[in-house]
Amino acid sequence: MTDHINLVKLCVGADAVEDLLAWQKARFAEGNPVHVTRMWPRRAEEILAGGSLYWVFKGAVLARQRIVALEPRTGADGIARCAIVMDPEVIRTEPMPKRPFQGWRYMAPADSPRDLPKGRGREEPLPRELLQALAEIGLR
Repeated sequence: MTDHINLVKLCVGADAVEDLLAWQKARFAEGNPVHVTRMWPRRAEEILAGGSLYWVFKGAVLARQRIVALEPRTGADGIARCAIVMDPEVIRTEPMPKRPFQGWRYMAPADSPRDLPKGRGREEPLPRELLQALAEIGLR
């Protein structure tokens, strides 16, 4: 059995998980949501072994979606890309600070935030400054 690896990505243009939910509902009313990226993950087998895409909103990971497939896509410019196909369920996570970066990054399961228990998904995350301070002292 292959261990899995996760991806983490900034949710550009979204301030909150509700923004992602609304965008995906409008764009992918039928079928699974897809995020198209320029690079094909080198660790595709590990991603497909149970990995998720963790979404960063305003400096904190707040949600994830299970990755169900990686598919080749060709853009209007003729350039080959990778479509990350996700489960439609958006699972809220414990807030975890994450500094800005471009593209996506790998994230080991041990470094990934835990899922919030059902019913706690609508809680407001802690302010970014407090999240950062907690991370700096090792309390995430």
